[in-house]
Amino acid sequence: MYRRIIPAATLLFLLVPSLWGQQPTNSTTNDILEHIRATNQMTLDHQVALCQIPSPPFGEAKRGAAFATLLADAGLHNVRVDAVGNVIGERPGQGAGPRVVLSAHLDTVFPEGTDVSVTQSGTRFEGPGIGDDCRGLAVILAVARGLQKTSDPTTGTLVVVGTVGEEGAGNLRGVRHLFDSLSAGPIDYFISVDGTGIEATISAVGSHRYRVTYHGPGGHSFGAFGMPNPVHALGRSIALLAEIRTPASPKTTFSVGRVMGGTSVNSIAMDASMDVDLRSESQDALDRLDADFQAALLQARDAERARWPTSTVALDVRVETIGKRPAGNQPTTSPIVQAAVTSAKRLGFTPSLTAASTDANIAISRGVPAITIDGGGSGGGSHSVGEWYDDGTNGYRGPQWAVLLVLTLLHLSPS
Repeated sequence: MYRRIIPAATLLFLLVPSLWGQQPTNSTTNDILEHIRATNQMTLDHQVALCQIPSPPFGEAKRGAAFATLLADAGLHNVRVDAVGNVIGERPGQGAGPRVVLSAHLDTVFPEGTDVSVTQSGTRFEGPGIGDDCRGLAVILAVARGLQKTSDPTTGTLVVVGTVGEEGAGNLRGVRHLFDSLSAGPIDYFISVDGTGIEATISAVGSHRYRVTYHGPGGHSFGAFGMPNPVHALGRSIALLAEIRTPASPKTTFSVGRVMGGTSVNSIAMDASMDVDLRSESQDALDRLDADFQAALLQARDAERARWPTSTVALDVRVETIGKRPAGNQPTTSPIVQAAVTSAKRLGFTPSLTAASTDANIAISRGVPAITIDGGGSGGGSHSVGEWYDDGTNGYRGPQWAVLLVLTLLHLSPS
């Protein structure tokens, strides 16, 4: 998950101690924080145990079942699995407070058959998905357990969710379903815990992903020479895409990630394809880039046809949508952003505010206050089999940060 840092100057006004008067008493809050610190080993045990259950794209059910058991053990009510595989549990509130979703994603990028065993050396753990997002799952379980240490009611209801389909081709299908079907009920605030560290994502980087295929009848490289070549057309389209000028702000990018096609060195290919990723912090900028890209595809097709004016052979282009994630922004004055920064400051650190592509994209794009926070500790090698997480001496601050943010939002007015 790539993140862009939002300038630190935007943090200057974010000292809002008045929010803390809306939480349970300091003694109750301190008890919860201490419980999270004291049970840090359990948090790590859950992180490792869940990580060693394979959860490939579109194959999250086994990890989801284990997560559901842990939610019930943590005292959550009405634990269930919705139609797409999201695992949901609730801690009901009293009164007319907001419904706050606290989520992490169940899926990984690793295909079925990947060795997902975890090794440990001191405070360092290594294994595919150990940080992204087994750390997030462990953090939200720690929050649920911590809240069970108090009988103080909250005004709002906490809904804890393990989502499916956050990574890659999953196209955020889990969180889309939460909002489209209301399988978790109406949502007033949305928090995702994703990865390691102490940053907060407050802006959604949108993306459009396509598989583009140029198609013709193909033929012998010598005998059929003089006809449009799908590989050549693909090359023309890549060259045209490479020349598109995008703004530096809002940051807008493009990349050809994969190129495929052909059958042999002495054949004119029948098909040539590429997978393309277009991204931006602005939906308008992303849509403009998309329009330029689509025009380039047709221009490349027409140029390859024109190169061989006597040929009657067809050359076509097909565009398949692999995934679309909406972009969106919210002001740093948003209560959820203020609450996240103030919660962190109470624990002794100031998080960087970033832009990234996470489950929060859907909420932000629909005007629901949302944020993605890191799970504490440190990590690296995300999306590789060498991924690692180090709990250090204060990894427990990740779940402490999450629970303070949750408590603040549960006592605010619905958005």
